[in-house]
Amino acid sequence: MAAGRGEFYRNLASGLQKTEWPQPQSGGRGKPGAEGKVKHTGSRAPQRRTVTKSHDSKKLPKSISKHSQTKRNVLERLPSEILMKIMSYLDATSLYFLSHVNRLFCRLANDDLLWHRIYMTEFGVIRPWWMDLPRHRLTLGRSSTGLWKQKYFRALAGQEFSSWRHKLREINPYTGVPRQTERVLKNLNVSWHLRVEDCSGQEVTLEPNKINFFETSVIIRWSSESLPPINQISVLELHGLRKEMYPNRMSSCRPQWHSLMLKLEKMDQYRKIGKDRLIKLLFLSPGFIIGIWRGQSVIAFIMVCLHFHKLVERSLFGSPVSPYCEPTPQWAQDRSDPYSGLHGYSLHFVLHNTGAEMMSEYFPNVSCCSVANGSMALCVIYKSNLSRHRSLSGNIRFPWKTEKLEGCIENCCFMTLTLLDEFQKPFWCISAPITVTRSKKPLTFDYNGEHFFMDFQHDEGQVKMTLVWLHEEKQFFLIDLSVLVAIHKVNRYFCTNY
Repeated sequence: MAAGRGEFYRNLASGLQKTEWPQPQSGGRGKPGAEGKVKHTGSRAPQRRTVTKSHDSKKLPKSISKHSQTKRNVLERLPSEILMKIMSYLDATSLYFLSHVNRLFCRLANDDLLWHRIYMTEFGVIRPWWMDLPRHRLTLGRSSTGLWKQKYFRALAGQEFSSWRHKLREINPYTGVPRQTERVLKNLNVSWHLRVEDCSGQEVTLEPNKINFFETSVIIRWSSESLPPINQISVLELHGLRKEMYPNRMSSCRPQWHSLMLKLEKMDQYRKIGKDRLIKLLFLSPGFIIGIWRGQSVIAFIMVCLHFHKLVERSLFGSPVSPYCEPTPQWAQDRSDPYSGLHGYSLHFVLHNTGAEMMSEYFPNVSCCSVANGSMALCVIYKSNLSRHRSLSGNIRFPWKTEKLEGCIENCCFMTLTLLDEFQKPFWCISAPITVTRSKKPLTFDYNGEHFFMDFQHDEGQVKMTLVWLHEEKQFFLIDLSVLVAIHKVNRYFCTNY
C-alpha cells in the first residue's frame, strides 16, 4: 500500500516536470491516439496524456485566440439596454452607418423608439395625427420594424424638396424667372453631362469644363480630345443630373438618374454663324453650338445656352429618354375683351457673349401692332422714336477657349429673350446664338455710320433687329427691335381664334 502510494507520487512529480498539458477536453477516459501516450501507474491513478510535439503545436493556442475574440466582441457582449443607451446619443447619419456593421447593430440601430425621438427632435412635431391610430406597443431594442426610420428620411427628402421649391417662388418681376435659380442649382449640385455616340456605337460622356451664369441664362462648354469627328457623330444628347455632394464607394457604384434635355440625331442640318482664323462656328438646332477646326472635321468644343425658365425642373425631372414637358397653362377667353392676347406684354431682352453682357433691358407695355401672315407683330423699339434707342457696351463678339488655344469670333453673340404675358408669366423664352450682318444700304438717316441687322428665326416666332455702328463713340446702337410670335401659339395659349 505504501509502496503503491510512493510509486504514484514519484510518477506524478516526474510527470509535472516533463509533461506539456493540453487543453481540457470533454469526455472521460479514452484510448491513446497517434499524438500522445497514456501511462498507467496503478488502479487508483488518474489517466494523463503526454503530448509529443508535432506540426500542430506551432499554431496559436486556443486560449490566446479566445482572449482576442472576447476582446474584439466586447460591445456585442453588452446587454441590449446599455447598447441602446449608447446609441441614443448618436445622430441619424451615425445610426444609418452603424446599421451596416453587423446583424446585431442593424437590429438595434433600426429601433423605432430611437428614430421616433430623432423624428420628433428634427421636425418639432409634438403629436402627429398618426399617433392616435392603433399600433403595436414599442419595446426598447425589439421594435426594429423601420417604420419611423422611413418616415424620417421621407420627411427629410420632402423638406429638401419644399426648401428649394420655396426659394423658386420669389419671381423677378422684370425677368419673369425666379431670382435664386443660380443659387438653387449650385446648392442642389446640378450638373449637365454631354453624351456623344459615333456611327460605330461607341459612347463618350463628358462633364462640363466651364459654366457661366448670367441674369436669365447659363452657358455650358465641353472640350475634350476624345470627341469623335463631327462627320462620325450619330447622336448628341444633353442630360441634367444631380451629383452626390460627398461621393463614396457605394454612391459611385449606384447608377445616377439622367434627365434628357436636348437630343440631336441629324448632324448634317447646321447653320454657319461665324468663323475666325482657327475656328468655324456651327449652330445645330435645337441648341448645340459646335466649334470645329478650320479645314478639318475635328471638334474643338461644344456649347449650349440654356434659359432659366423651368431649368431646375428640366434638369432633374425629365426621363432618360424624353425631356421634361411643362404643362401649358390655358387661360379662359375673356369675352369682355375683344383683343385678348394682343396687348399687355412685357419683354426682357439680353445680348451677351460667353463672358459678359452687352445689353440688358426691360420693355413694359408692349402691344401688338399688326396680325398678318400667321404672326403677331410686337414693336418694341421704333426707328423714329429716338428716346427708346439703346446702346451696346462693347463690340459684338464671341470669345472661345479650349485647353490649349483661345480666340474670338467677330459679329456673333447670344440672345436671351423672355416675353411675359399680361399676368407676368413667361410666354416665350429663347436663348440662342445670333449673328450680325452688314447692310448694303443705310436703313435710317438719323445716324451717320454703318448699318447692320440681326435676324433670328424659330418655329414659334421671329426676332428682327437693326443696329448702327458709330465710329466716333465706337459702339453699336440698337435702333429697331420687333418680335413676331406665331399666331397659333397665341390661340392655343389664350383660347382665341385669330
